[in-house]
Amino acid sequence: VWMAHLFSGERSNSLRWGRFMACTMSGASSKLALFLCGCYVVALGVHAGEPCVAEDQEAEYYVAAVYEHQSVLSPDPLALTSRKQALELMNQNLDAYEQQVMTAAQKGVQIIVFPEDGIHGFNFTRTSIYPFLDFMPSPQLVRWNPCLEPHRFNDTEVLQRLSCMAIKGEMFLVANLGTKQPCHSGDPGCPNDGRYQFNTNVVFSNNGTLVDRYRKHNLYFEAAFDTPPKVDHITFDTPFAGKFGIFTCFDILFFDPAIRLLRDSEVKHIIYPTAWMNQLPLLAAIEIQKAFAVAFGISVLAANIHHPSLGMTGSGIHTPLKSFWYHDMENPRGHLIIAQVAKNPQSLIGTENATGEMDPSHSKFLKILSGEPYCEKDAQEVHCDEATTWNMNASPTFHSEMMYDNFTLVPVWGKEGHLQVCSNGLCCSLLYKRPTLSKELYALGVFDGLHTVHGTYYVQVCALVKCGGLGFDTCGQEITEATGIFEFHLWGNFSTSYIFPLFLTSGMTLEIPDQLGWEHDHYFLRKSGLSSGLVTAALYGRLYERD
Repeated sequence: VWMAHLFSGERSNSLRWGRFMACTMSGASSKLALFLCGCYVVALGVHAGEPCVAEDQEAEYYVAAVYEHQSVLSPDPLALTSRKQALELMNQNLDAYEQQVMTAAQKGVQIIVFPEDGIHGFNFTRTSIYPFLDFMPSPQLVRWNPCLEPHRFNDTEVLQRLSCMAIKGEMFLVANLGTKQPCHSGDPGCPNDGRYQFNTNVVFSNNGTLVDRYRKHNLYFEAAFDTPPKVDHITFDTPFAGKFGIFTCFDILFFDPAIRLLRDSEVKHIIYPTAWMNQLPLLAAIEIQKAFAVAFGISVLAANIHHPSLGMTGSGIHTPLKSFWYHDMENPRGHLIIAQVAKNPQSLIGTENATGEMDPSHSKFLKILSGEPYCEKDAQEVHCDEATTWNMNASPTFHSEMMYDNFTLVPVWGKEGHLQVCSNGLCCSLLYKRPTLSKELYALGVFDGLHTVHGTYYVQVCALVKCGGLGFDTCGQEITEATGIFEFHLWGNFSTSYIFPLFLTSGMTLEIPDQLGWEHDHYFLRKSGLSSGLVTAALYGRLYERD
């Protein structure tokens, strides 16, 4: 019940499937399968026939777009330049934005999202970025339409162009830029140079009015920018889908503003500009975007920058039950994703497939958790395992670095089994069956502690991962291809309710769990029927209060 098309900055008649992912996921039905086949063909660019049009009433959906942009970067971001030179570079990126807005307008898009750093680039110093900054009046204090009132404030050329694009495309527009705000010596937080510099998202309505702005709170080694004196908790209303929240990139891993925003039950959609460097196996861009949508039962409109040489790719429009995404480490061009999005996304947490009788694996999982004996019936008699003698596989425990953290792991051997591995207070368990064995090493890992590299934050993680090779020391390495098929339950005794289900299969393909939720004080993920080999299945818990 979604439609999606992908467009590049230049037209292309074909795209190789092996390098390119733009897919949708859902529980299977014959109608949906037929619908998905059509979408694949359109996404591959080899069919110019009918688009994937949903039969449901338009009133239940809105049309959104995100653009993964290959930005024109400053050849030397540390060098000092003039405002004129800075505008010349930024206008090249804004020209590309305008092309995408006009393409999106032809498809009925109501809101479009552009990535973090897409207009000005990155790796500046505080001084070298100054010519790239627009003056930013507070939308709470000033009602302003930059396109219609261009001379009201100086140094607002970028805001003016964005406002005019919103008018021209007749759509809400969200973009990221650098902004400046003068401050006085009486302000205890005022920097020595007398101004704040912020990494800023701006929201324009379809008539070009500046609706609101969000200033990034959790900066990621961004020396050019200041942390705002107070956290911005920004939501804005739209006539087509109600209330949206907004934050940027690294913010997704922290309580403020991301989690606090979602305490407002009316926020069903998150706008997420990002400049994300992929890090497997747990923090690829599309992986965390999808996990956030699933964890909170919302839609996430995520626009990433496109610089594969820097590991930066991965954008998508995600709801808990469906996703359209783009991840391409080879194609140098950006891509536009357009999708029809449910106004009220359906949550996955606590849901269960309508399969009638409970399947044996789930029954066994529940028996393990409850401590009851598990009984299996064969042709002759009933066999029962006592709870104290569960077939816990005796696998060797080992340690390996994953995501710069020292994980404790056990190998996942054999066609079926029940494993447990513990660290500090967290115990992770896996109940699994494999239809066939592959010549690959998989491991179940646990980490419960403070992550301290590229940011400091406390995590509890249970992860089933494919290792980079056959040696234990390769577990935790970055891989994207796998052939191992599993039916499994993964669970842990987490001490947080903020748990993000990370789920990737071969070729950077997103999977959707069959079921998620709490059972006997354990959080679990359940899956059978993988579409391709498992790369990562993980429960990524955040304990914000221990950061």
